[in-house]
Amino acid sequence: MKIREIFKRAIPFALIAVILIAAAFRPQPPEEEPPRVVRVWNVDTFEGGQGSRTAFLKSAARRVEKSREGVYYLVTSLTREGALAAFQKGETPDMLSFGVGLSVCAETALPLPERFRGGETGGERLAYPWCRGGYALFSLGGFEEEGSVAISCGGSNLPEAAAALAGIEGEVLPALSAYSAFLGGTYRYLLGTQRDLCRFRARGVSVEYRPLPAFCDLFQYISVLSAVKREDCLALLDELGSDRTREALSSIGMFPPDSPDPFAPLPQSTVEVFASDEALGTIRDAAKSGRKNLEKYLKSI
Repeated sequence: MKIREIFKRAIPFALIAVILIAAAFRPQPPEEEPPRVVRVWNVDTFEGGQGSRTAFLKSAARRVEKSREGVYYLVTSLTREGALAAFQKGETPDMLSFGVGLSVCAETALPLPERFRGGETGGERLAYPWCRGGYALFSLGGFEEEGSVAISCGGSNLPEAAAALAGIEGEVLPALSAYSAFLGGTYRYLLGTQRDLCRFRARGVSVEYRPLPAFCDLFQYISVLSAVKREDCLALLDELGSDRTREALSSIGMFPPDSPDPFAPLPQSTVEVFASDEALGTIRDAAKSGRKNLEKYLKSI
């Protein structure tokens, strides 16, 4: 066979080899990073105003997602009992939104940067307050006359402390029972919260109220529990502290934690959000024994 014919027949195979080699060494496009999912649990340990704090957090998270490519926030609502059971099994979220009565999360909460002030414990900043409520005394016919008081309790909050520090005595009832008994005339006054104000407005009931700023534990905090997703978590905290989010809190009947309101002036005292169940029980007992004992105890903690 002539050399020319050999080369002629070899050319197609050579071209195929060149193509295969070129394909093998062609730069491959970088693989897309998997989405980062930040799990956020919202636990309502006290009554809000109106609507859902979980839905409000979801709206804030959607805004953050638009500015942070590849991150998604999965916001879930849990009961206090459900959250406690999950923690006992070793299940924790990346972020936790909560109020008093869920001190277990202090064991896994991570320190926050200087700009997030609020939930300090043991010298560390472990939680950031993103909204609050307030206590008030309601009346259907003025405050001139003496009368019985229904004290509304809607969760793990301490209305007994608000009553004692305001010099008010009354009967502690579940929130809806207190509200209904007050409207029904069983009690002349109702020591309630922002939730009752929203109930009255929704029902078209005209009431008078006196704010009770001596004490407030109706703060919703949020903590970061994941070191791996810390930056994505802090992005949501920044959004919760932004002006647009603070201004939107009125849509759920809540207030910015550090801004006064005619219904909810800034409180003179509160309780640490990580206070144990034992400590909360002691506060309740101190409230029963009067204002001086309660003031003394609150100064000691």
